[in-house]
Amino acid sequence: MIIIDGKKVSSTVKEQVKNETAELKAKGITPGLAVILVGDDPASRVYVNNKKKACEYVGFRSEEFALPATTSQKELLDLVEQLNEREDINGILCQLPLPEGLDDNAVIEAISPLKDVDAFHKQNVGRIMIGDYDFLPCTPAGIMEMLHAYDISVDGKNCVVIGRSNIVGKPMAMLLLHENGTVTICHSRTKNLKEITSQADILVAAVGKPKFVTADMVKDGAVVIDVGMDRDENGKLCGDVDFENVKDKCSYITPVPGGVGPMTIATLMKNTLKAAKLQNKIYD
Repeated sequence: MIIIDGKKVSSTVKEQVKNETAELKAKGITPGLAVILVGDDPASRVYVNNKKKACEYVGFRSEEFALPATTSQKELLDLVEQLNEREDINGILCQLPLPEGLDDNAVIEAISPLKDVDAFHKQNVGRIMIGDYDFLPCTPAGIMEMLHAYDISVDGKNCVVIGRSNIVGKPMAMLLLHENGTVTICHSRTKNLKEITSQADILVAAVGKPKFVTADMVKDGAVVIDVGMDRDENGKLCGDVDFENVKDKCSYITPVPGGVGPMTIATLMKNTLKAAKLQNKIYD
């Protein structure tokens, strides 16, 4: 069993972004990322701080817009509009979920597709569907990056994704499909879940339930990717997979923390760099 080291793979990605950013800066272009945070959700604050640190490391300029939970929909949309207009801002990211009373979808749709570094805008989602895209959602793209780094081929494999969110589950299934995986998406209404998951060569768990995937749900020799970020009964950080009991059945497995998490932020850096290049008409 090999533990997939997300920190190590993400360092390689960030290093690459850092080098390319230095080349852009030599041409007088500094990629800029705007991060909008509404309210005071502690988990969101941690994510935003990590994103700022990553921006600093790779050489981006990052601007944070921390708004009170009482912010109105109009105020939020006005801010997005201003950021769309600014040439020194290449990527716009609004930390979700938003406080009650604000509409996540309206904000996603207001962000210019050219600056949508989360790849949540309908236009970008549609392009992922047909396989002609500029940006990929950070978590699924980060997972693909890890599979490539460990030379894990998706071609012809049975792939099972547990979870059908727009942020992870659905785009994850599309990316596996683009690499010729045979993909099944499972969710809360799926019957015979164990039967399906135990056929998977590659199993991706994105349900948000601590230790939901148990050893009897996993095929011997499977590759198990754990997207969960949960707390167990003792308040300790854990994933959607019961790591201790599942790990001995796998050929590869991602840990929590240190697996998928760092990859999400590394991919965001990659997307922001690409946005800066596209907006400055630099094509690789």
